[in-house]
Amino acid sequence: MGLINRKNHEAAVDALPSPPSSHEKGSLTDGDLARVDEKGLFTDSDLARVEDDPETSLHRGLKSRQITMIAIGGAIGTGLIIGTGSALAKAGPLSILISYTIVGFIVYMVMCALGEMAAYLPIQSGFTGYATRFCDPALGFSLGYTYWFKYIIVTPNQLTAAALVIQYWVPRERVNPGVFIAVFLVAIILINYLGIKYFGEIEFWLSSIKVLTIVGLLILSLVLVLGGGPDHDRKGFRYWRNPGAMKTLYATGDAGRFLGLWSTFVTATFAYLGTELVGVTVGEAQNPRRVIPRAIKLTFWRIVIFYVLSVLLIGMLVPYNSSALSFATKQTTGASASPFVVALIESGISGLPGFLNALILIFVFSAANSDLYIATRTLYGLAKEGNSHRIFAKTDRRGVPIYALGLSALIACIAFLNVADDSRKVFSYFVNLVTIFGLLTWISILVTHIYFVKARQAQGLEKHQLSYVAPFGLYGTYFALGFCIVIALFKNFDVFVHVEGREGGEKFDTTNFITGYLGIPLYLIMIFGYKFLTHSKGRTPLTADLVTGKEAIDREEEEFLATKAAKQDGKKSGGWFYRRFIAWLL
Repeated sequence: MGLINRKNHEAAVDALPSPPSSHEKGSLTDGDLARVDEKGLFTDSDLARVEDDPETSLHRGLKSRQITMIAIGGAIGTGLIIGTGSALAKAGPLSILISYTIVGFIVYMVMCALGEMAAYLPIQSGFTGYATRFCDPALGFSLGYTYWFKYIIVTPNQLTAAALVIQYWVPRERVNPGVFIAVFLVAIILINYLGIKYFGEIEFWLSSIKVLTIVGLLILSLVLVLGGGPDHDRKGFRYWRNPGAMKTLYATGDAGRFLGLWSTFVTATFAYLGTELVGVTVGEAQNPRRVIPRAIKLTFWRIVIFYVLSVLLIGMLVPYNSSALSFATKQTTGASASPFVVALIESGISGLPGFLNALILIFVFSAANSDLYIATRTLYGLAKEGNSHRIFAKTDRRGVPIYALGLSALIACIAFLNVADDSRKVFSYFVNLVTIFGLLTWISILVTHIYFVKARQAQGLEKHQLSYVAPFGLYGTYFALGFCIVIALFKNFDVFVHVEGREGGEKFDTTNFITGYLGIPLYLIMIFGYKFLTHSKGRTPLTADLVTGKEAIDREEEEFLATKAAKQDGKKSGGWFYRRFIAWLL
């Protein structure tokens, strides 16, 4: 039982039905899977056999530098480089600075909670497996499917966005956007099919380009703020005084400023969605107990530098009443929709939109690639937990869950429906529907962490025995959980507000209300429906499984470290600069 209090754990396990009897190595029946979902725990040897089965096992092929770079730049997408413009135009610079800072702190709390669990037990089914083992199988079921629904819809949407960006150079009258959708779809399927080794390397370089792009834009923005542009105008905080730091929305005075501020929390939340990608990769990471904590720490600096600093500089460079910003927020995608381009135009710089458009295309392609990866691994995790057909847990010799990839890629073909103008509106409703699932994912991770902490305390697992501990403990988790619930409940508050010029002249926006909130009852129906059909019971602090599979992971870690030490035997470790800034890239 390792470091866990054996007596407490054995007493809890004795109260449960016996685990499945032994089978021939590599086999797992539907009855076994159902029993895992509904009742109790496999023995260490049972789960180790399942995890080690070459037909259903992932390969730990993600290197330290790949995980690190994915943690830094993996979730940076068009939400930051484009979406900040609409938030600025709606509420003003101080509002977006406040919202991006607070939501950034929430995201960091979510990542710390996930990191504590992932560093202790980096299982292949990811955070859906943690929900099943530490909290309730019903939560694992609902979390897994809502997360999968999100990414099988977001993936084709990213493909469509890529095709729209291409129209900057090739109008749709010359080449149908469906051609480019097909090219990008084949490319991301191929990258995912080649295996985690190639996926990790490609994402490493794509993330590197994204990081360099954001760093370049930040440096350029700082130069412009200080008057280094062609207009030699040192702007400083001028636009915070005129037209102002906060813009009113739907009302006047403090109430209007608060509504404007609250509206940007939704934009900020969407910009941060996908940060939990690191939690999906734990089952394929080399030496995860060292890599995951490092990735979580880097997440903090990514939030501060890339998100908070970006919105601060944009708010200093572009007034919220700028006519160029108003034009940009009406664009669909591409460089013309980016507030960074507006800032360049306002400062007298021209000629960069084409170059920035090419970079945005890389952003979108990287997002589509990682979205398909997440969708595939989420379906795989559901199958590993017995919540989907076991064929989706099958992997090939490269450790790729090919059937899960095939189904997720097939569903991504709905991107072709989005080519037609009349279907694009319907598709936007689908996106509105699934974005709530991102918030529900954060909520589920935080709830699972609360159960995990209570379980490790009850079973005698001390903090010093963990590879990583959330720095704010349960206080940070409860704070983030409360804020996530409030955002989820009020994220579409404007559907209740009468807005002049709304389509159909309706005072109540029925369509957006349904698509914006339908995800919540679906999430709850899956939880309670699962419990009703399977009669599953939630975990208590003593019955939460903190042990199963840990021995195999410990052994895997020891072998990896021994191999690494043997390779480095006799080599110089390098100086301080090398160890600090270069070694993690190798």
